[in-house]
Amino acid sequence: MAGFPNNGNTPCIAERQGAPALYHELTDHFVVAADHRKTWDFFGSAGNLPRITPPWLNFTILTPEPVVIQQDALIDYTIQWMNVPIRWRTRIIDWTPPRQFIDIQIRGPYTLWHHQHTFTPVETGTKCTDRVVYKIPGGPFAAPLHALVIRKQLLDIFRYRRKVIREELGWVKAVQKDVRIRKVG
Repeated sequence: MAGFPNNGNTPCIAERQGAPALYHELTDHFVVAADHRKTWDFFGSAGNLPRITPPWLNFTILTPEPVVIQQDALIDYTIQWMNVPIRWRTRIIDWTPPRQFIDIQIRGPYTLWHHQHTFTPVETGTKCTDRVVYKIPGGPFAAPLHALVIRKQLLDIFRYRRKVIREELGWVKAVQKDVRIRKVG
């Protein structure tokens, strides 16, 4: 991904220099039993966003129906974080059916949220890969806030998402045992 050169095999420049990393990367990889087309249709439908989001976030799409996910689409919604409603706007910056799409937050709680969804046909179904590069605001408070609250909540959100996807598309295996979050530069 342009702008995020770390390939995961080497520490980022900030980590090598002893400074805290500026960004975090969340990844998840698993295989579902559904074929490639059914998997793409599931993830490409805005109506499934509330289903794969934990109820405690109170996810509500604000964009008038029908919401069509496609290149340059804007999707407005709200979530609740610690009982505070937060407006979020997403733009689809890459729409490459049925292989991948990328959404970025253009308004919301993060300084950066870049979410790449990739789908690859495999013999047993479809391999699904999520990669989110994000940065939280907060200056000197960002690292402790991430360590104490944000990291755990994101893991919980993506684990919930995994559970619903398993129920909807059939589970074959986890390519990655669990959702992972690491620092990147």
